[in-house]
Amino acid sequence: MRTEDIKKLVSDQLRDLKTGRNFEDALRKEMDQANSTPFTVEIEQVAPPKRFSTPSFTPFKGDSDPESHLKHFKSVMILHKADDALMCKVFVMTLRGAAQDWFHTLPSGSISSFKELAYVFAKEYTSYRTIKKNPDHLFNLRKKSDESLRDYIKRFKAEKANIIACDDRIASSAFKKGLPAEHDLYRELTIAPSQTLAEVFAIAERYALWDDDRIAAKKSTKQEDQPTKRAGQKNDEFSNRNKDKC
Repeated sequence: MRTEDIKKLVSDQLRDLKTGRNFEDALRKEMDQANSTPFTVEIEQVAPPKRFSTPSFTPFKGDSDPESHLKHFKSVMILHKADDALMCKVFVMTLRGAAQDWFHTLPSGSISSFKELAYVFAKEYTSYRTIKKNPDHLFNLRKKSDESLRDYIKRFKAEKANIIACDDRIASSAFKKGLPAEHDLYRELTIAPSQTLAEVFAIAERYALWDDDRIAAKKSTKQEDQPTKRAGQKNDEFSNRNKDKC
């Protein structure tokens, strides 16, 4: 074997050995990271209460509102909110995918309370927070010409739900303003403007029932007219053919 061949063989063996070591080091690092925990020893050592059954949660995958997930979690765990260690451990069980991977990147022993965990969690996913709208936004809503009253009510309520501490008087005024001025509901709300928002929606629901019946009746009439229209077209075609023969 030539000297050049021997050098190449040794070089290849050294490279393979180095690559193997790098792989082993990376694997060892991943295993250490998976086995480590961001929780302090005090949190880790606390055992769950006897007969504790883990509730069902909507999982968090890292692509939705973190505050909404925290509220959901706290609501479900309200009977155990005083147990900090349990809150921490159960919360981690709600994480999936990228969110679970993120949790394991936290420094070992860096989390000593649920408050700390909630803070770093909300901070990490702050870009996914749902932006709450200003009450004035409701005045931009309008009932569309091809929209049923019931659909307008649903859309208005959905938009209002995204506004924190929205004054009922503002919401009532915005709801009425979104209606066409010639609408019967608009006239009734104008004549008796002192209703609460709940009363406004109750009145609107009654009008929505009438609107639903009107739309259903209109569709039914249209369907009944179609066979008659087809029959008329056939008669016209038959008459035209007879004229051509003459």
